[in-house]
Amino acid sequence: MKSNRDRQSLFLTEYVTRAFPRQEIAEGLGEAIWREYGSQVAVEFPSPKTDYQWELTAQGWVGYIPLSSELGLSLQPKVSLGNLFRMLEYAYRLESFRFLDDLMGVHSLEEFYERLANILAKRVLDRSRQGFYRAYLPESEELPYVRGRLDVRRFIEKPWSAKLRCHYEEHTADVEENQILAWTLRRIARSGICSSRVQPTIRRAYRSLHGLASLQPFSPQDCVGRVYTRLNDDYHPMHALCRFFLEHSGPTHEVGDRTIMPFLVNMARLFELFVAEWLRAHLPQELMLSVQEKVSIGKAETIDFNIDLVLSDGLTGEPLCVLDTKYKKGDGPKPSDIAQVVTYAEMKDCRRAILVYPFPLSKPLDHSVGRIRVQSTAFRLQGDLEGHGRVFLDKLVDWCAESR
Repeated sequence: MKSNRDRQSLFLTEYVTRAFPRQEIAEGLGEAIWREYGSQVAVEFPSPKTDYQWELTAQGWVGYIPLSSELGLSLQPKVSLGNLFRMLEYAYRLESFRFLDDLMGVHSLEEFYERLANILAKRVLDRSRQGFYRAYLPESEELPYVRGRLDVRRFIEKPWSAKLRCHYEEHTADVEENQILAWTLRRIARSGICSSRVQPTIRRAYRSLHGLASLQPFSPQDCVGRVYTRLNDDYHPMHALCRFFLEHSGPTHEVGDRTIMPFLVNMARLFELFVAEWLRAHLPQELMLSVQEKVSIGKAETIDFNIDLVLSDGLTGEPLCVLDTKYKKGDGPKPSDIAQVVTYAEMKDCRRAILVYPFPLSKPLDHSVGRIRVQSTAFRLQGDLEGHGRVFLDKLVDWCAESR
């Protein structure tokens, strides 16, 4: 199957409608985009309304969708690629693992994906040469001999049985640490995105785990919050990369006789993660950050809310403001967004609610809803990302000081 390097690509930019001649996209492919990727790409079919052309609009997603062996969709961000890469590094804490030298000279999002895939594959191969991490796992099995601890109760209940139920520990490489690597490498290998230069390395890394780690599905969240020791500390950066790939593997679809998975980044989700991790890295000690804080209401607490960000006093723990990120177009906040963030502030019993956008609004918000002051601000994604972050942080620090 051809990689993205061998396909013709149709380029789309976030929220910009682009027209294509009717003959450039086969009707079956256009329908496949509409059916399978309608959430990522809005499709207008050729008609008098469109002057008999295809009209495609990327809907806040960036990445690459292989449509066939000949054609793919390249979804480009509105922000510069350099800033997009920095956002991804912050969001997935990749900057702490010093991958920067390996990412120099990257010119496209697909190339960024391929470079990271190559880094992961090489690290897996390095670990295979050392020997993959093993751990003792509890096992129970009926055996013709005693191994480990005999299940005495079972033996008394069935003394005539030729098999003995035993409980023992197996020293094995078939543990989650390795299973996560195997599952991720398989998904990368099937994506159809990596070039023929990198694909053999990925397959070799996957084969190094074959027979050692069973193939089981994992989610991005399975890759975080894990405990590492001196025996498996080098798995930490590999699992960070696995989280990146698993979170951005889109829905599968068929190309010929192959199942492939596109690479899709939800920019709203990325903006949320980036703001959280940037603040975590730069917040002064007098403030404390809580990310995706769960709050429940109702007598049985059956209704749950997840608040994007809560800033609290670092000494007392008192909530000072709630923040909700909004990767949206428009001149000003929507009433539903205001109602949402005010509800969050009420639930946390704080008097400041802030809506965070990736650009300054032409109609910024600064109003009081009852006792709660609701404001909009921006963490600008164009230009000097770190400089814009400092301006954003200075505002938050001042507003939190006023809320004390």
